[in-house]
Amino acid sequence: MARRILHVVTNTTHYADPSTPTGLWLSELTHAWQVFAEYGFEQAIVSPMGGHAPLDPRSLKWPNLDATAKAWLADHHRMALLENTATPEDIDPALFDAIYFTGGHGAMWDFPDHDGLQKITRDIYDHGGVVASVCHGYCGLLNTKLSDGTLLVEARRISGFSWREEILAGVAKKMPYNAESEMKQRGARFRKNWLPFTARVEMDGRLITGQNPQSAQATAKQVAVLLTTRENSSKMESTN
Repeated sequence: MARRILHVVTNTTHYADPSTPTGLWLSELTHAWQVFAEYGFEQAIVSPMGGHAPLDPRSLKWPNLDATAKAWLADHHRMALLENTATPEDIDPALFDAIYFTGGHGAMWDFPDHDGLQKITRDIYDHGGVVASVCHGYCGLLNTKLSDGTLLVEARRISGFSWREEILAGVAKKMPYNAESEMKQRGARFRKNWLPFTARVEMDGRLITGQNPQSAQATAKQVAVLLTTRENSSKMESTN
């Protein structure tokens, strides 16, 4: 059977100030989707509330709008996937091998405290699946607890959009919290590149996280390699 990936996208349309729009950073989805498709994985999309997933306008401008994002925008079938995302209640975690939290600043609002997303994440991890995030997607991991009550991120190597990158992007004063600081307060071993806006991926067992939009492809690739390697190992063991 093909491996199955569950992408998580935000429903949040704006910052605290309604005049400042936000949403999904499109390339963080499209880069990963392309990687997983090349591996032949099946893919689905869920959001905290289901239905429409807004796109961050900044992700649709040069230089952020790359070939994969342009192709997605031009594909009516794929755009429809972002108009009809599943709700967490629609999802059976047992059917998925990995969960991948995408970013965009909207994730800072509706990811951290969503019980449904936390349950899916915990169930996938508990049955041996992979938990992954990129950029602000790591906000979805802030408060997720494992079955033993410990935080998923405690004492784990984690990366995500850094506070320095928020400052350089000119949006730090608009943030509802400092996600990097919040991760550290939960005991995560936060890692980031000295040079901002460059790709970085942290892998700690079955927890894989990417620092920023530039890391989406590499993060997805690491997830795919891990799943494929484990599948091949299982096949070898079954034939011995």
